Amino acid sequence: MPYIGRSSHVVLTSHPGQKRKKVTPLDWYAKTPELRGPVVATLTNLEQRNAIGTHSGSYTVYRALATAAGYLPVDHKADLTNTSPVEKIGPFPSWTEKSKIVSIDPWGAEVGDVFKSYFDKGFDIRPSIAVTKAHIQMVELRDAVNEGRLKIDGQIIAPSLDVAVTKAAVDPVWYLPGIAERFKCSEGEMRKALFLETGGMFPELITRPDLKAFLPPIGSTSVYLFGDVSKLGNPNVEVTVRVHDECNGSDVFGSDICTCRPYLIHGIEEAIKMAQKGGLGAIVYYRKEGRALGEVTKFLVYNARKRQEGGDSAATYFKRTECVAGVQDMRFQELMPDVLHWLGFTKIDHLISMSDMKYNAIVKSGISVGERVSIPEGRVPKDAQVEMEAKKAAGYFTHDKVKSEDELKKVQGRKLTE
Repeated sequence: MPYIGRSSHVVLTSHPGQKRKKVTPLDWYAKTPELRGPVVATLTNLEQRNAIGTHSGSYTVYRALATAAGYLPVDHKADLTNTSPVEKIGPFPSWTEKSKIVSIDPWGAEVGDVFKSYFDKGFDIRPSIAVTKAHIQMVELRDAVNEGRLKIDGQIIAPSLDVAVTKAAVDPVWYLPGIAERFKCSEGEMRKALFLETGGMFPELITRPDLKAFLPPIGSTSVYLFGDVSKLGNPNVEVTVRVHDECNGSDVFGSDICTCRPYLIHGIEEAIKMAQKGGLGAIVYYRKEGRALGEVTKFLVYNARKRQEGGDSAATYFKRTECVAGVQDMRFQELMPDVLHWLGFTKIDHLISMSDMKYNAIVKSGISVGERVSIPEGRVPKDAQVEMEAKKAAGYFTHDKVKSEDELKKVQGRKLTE
């Protein structure tokens, strides 16, 4: 089947200010989904679109290849029968509170219900969030049971040692005015930077100022919830949370040069314990490989660190990263709390993290933190001691105060536009 393009439907975007005749209204902070309107980023009817980019994040290119090869019809509409969330999450006040959520669509899991009137009119709206139930098995959790740190309770941990979870996948949907406000820059400057740094991939960023939603080609966020999901949003329920940034080498393959998997496992254990106490545990897993610099950059830095005169050391840990990438860290945790607000958290009793950047972003977003839980000394691999010492020296870990933005800039090795 040959590829059939959309040239007959393409609207030129070479003239600033040009608008399509029909743009589906989108009022981001409206109090109800009906007033807010759906995010329409599908390509089956371009006249209905009110967003830049399209669904599936970094997998968009694979969809394009499938279309080009003739495996996927260009006019395919998803059959969403029986795909709705198995557990209801929200709505919570934070969903419509100005500036609380700007990087995901809080209504993205239930588009089939809350935007039914649009579906009835033929709109092709896709979910950007999916919620399901599962069981997980990890060898470290079996060890934790055998060593007495975790108990079989028949609900969270089954006799088979399967652990019950509710999990969600959350694709990014950026409300551009809110993103710009979060990063303290003008929307125009941000749009221009996004356009240029993606090699001109999305011309509508600079030619369509009327389109305020953007689906960036980046990875999704995974959420693993332990305990009764109906307790989300209840301020009287005790909560344990681990916010974790992806590290494929450690999380999946067990590399011992960093503490990522050990800290992740520690977070899961503490989340399970909280669920077994009647509270809620949450692991929120962000796709920010290599401090959002990418795995290629990370491996280049590994080589540079190991080959430098005198060997790897805490003193040069971040310097080598800056030499390769230009900055120490590009995770910029400003957007991280959005998923926590989607979950309805107004407080976190136990934050399983030593990172000041994560802690400060959460607190500044309006979520209080009771205590910060460090990784136990015995879980730090020998080869990861350099990482720990370097982070301590750089000021990643302090527990006595919220750092100023100037201090955070020094730690991150970058400068925000004021």
